[in-house]
Amino acid sequence: MLNRDEDILKAAETWTKSGHGVAIATVVETWGSAPRPAGSSLVINDDGTFLGSVSGGCVEGAVVTEALDVIASGKPKMLEFGVADETAWNVGLSCGGTIRVFVEKVGNS
Repeated sequence: MLNRDEDILKAAETWTKSGHGVAIATVVETWGSAPRPAGSSLVINDDGTFLGSVSGGCVEGAVVTEALDVIASGKPKMLEFGVADETAWNVGLSCGGTIRVFVEKVGNS
């Protein structure tokens, strides 16, 4: 079962208050057959713990890795995964679509 937006935001708040660096990844655009709709979110802390989904599991690992970099640098990133992109095949996005995911650091840590 996928987590509700409220659960994701609560996790971000809890992790931030406990001193963790936190990032939120959000699907901002989809083309063709995409595993999750625009607006789907994933929250990640600096330990690599995450909650939510941006791809039904097929690119979560790559998004978590990028989110850890965003937490460390404080610089947001726009990621794109698609069937025509060799990276997408490597991470498992073979559904025939493309997704664009925005990753940003949240909180004070």
